[in-house]
Amino acid sequence: MADLSLEIADGERVAIVGPSGSGKSTVLRLIAGLDTPTAGRVRIDGADVTDVPPESRDLAMVFQSYALYPHMNVRANLSFGLRMRGVGRAEIEARVLAVAESLGLGPLLDRKPAALSGGERQRVALGRAIVRHPKAFLFDEPLSNLDPRLRGNTRAELVALHQRLGATMVYVTHDQEEAMTLGQRIAVLHEGHLDQIATPQDLYDRPANRFVATFIGSPPMNLFEGTAALAVAAGALGARITQDRLTVGIRPQNVAPVPPGDGALAGTVDVVEPLGHATIVHVRTADDVRIVAVVPNRPSARPGDNVGLRFARDRVYVFGPDGRRLDM
Repeated sequence: MADLSLEIADGERVAIVGPSGSGKSTVLRLIAGLDTPTAGRVRIDGADVTDVPPESRDLAMVFQSYALYPHMNVRANLSFGLRMRGVGRAEIEARVLAVAESLGLGPLLDRKPAALSGGERQRVALGRAIVRHPKAFLFDEPLSNLDPRLRGNTRAELVALHQRLGATMVYVTHDQEEAMTLGQRIAVLHEGHLDQIATPQDLYDRPANRFVATFIGSPPMNLFEGTAALAVAAGALGARITQDRLTVGIRPQNVAPVPPGDGALAGTVDVVEPLGHATIVHVRTADDVRIVAVVPNRPSARPGDNVGLRFARDRVYVFGPDGRRLDM
């Protein structure tokens, strides 16, 4: 991957997000000491640990696979790392009970992993990391094997856990929604490059480039090029955009279907997707430009209806030929 400089504050919760192959797990492995950088240094608490082996870095890592010991019960899995470090029996018992209570594992302490659900196994894996009181926690897509409801619950548990412990957490995921809910700051990686690191709201409101703009946010940002960009810009920004090499973008949440006419961009409804809390409306213009709008209620528009589209002027983005966002 390319040169990367990333500084994480003590007690901070940082999410690293990007598509497969972007370098997310590589960054985590470099922090953990499982990989060695070809250049540069890794520092923890100000100390250079580039050549320090993983077991001496005092970091706890939680993987996508639970990596539990199948022949041990939950209590033994939680205490194993402490026993290997020579921690006293009384302290081990106190730590294990405290972690088990905080994660709802108390009734499961005598069960083996085969008798646990996927969510329970994941909580044991988390508990095994927490019980060590490490300098930092490294999470490598630990929730990807869970069903959507359990993933949501476990995300909330992780945020609450961070608030209780005040520990440094680095969380790797390919899921932008997971990154947005878990990261106090989010580092967006793309093809081995760090495209942007910012708070979730800043990433959403001020994406550094086209990739961040389309990767963060659901549904993805509408992007328009060439004559389509000029048409959308004319409707949203007036005559301020004249270069056809620019890309114009606007999030579906900032596009409003309205009755046709009155200067609105005309189109025909292709598809309507009701989500309950909102509705996604797909519109096609006469020039075959596809535009997606998210309506926070139940619109009357149906497939085949003629509609107009209005854009929130202060939410229109312009990107240069190199993909970077331009300030307009």
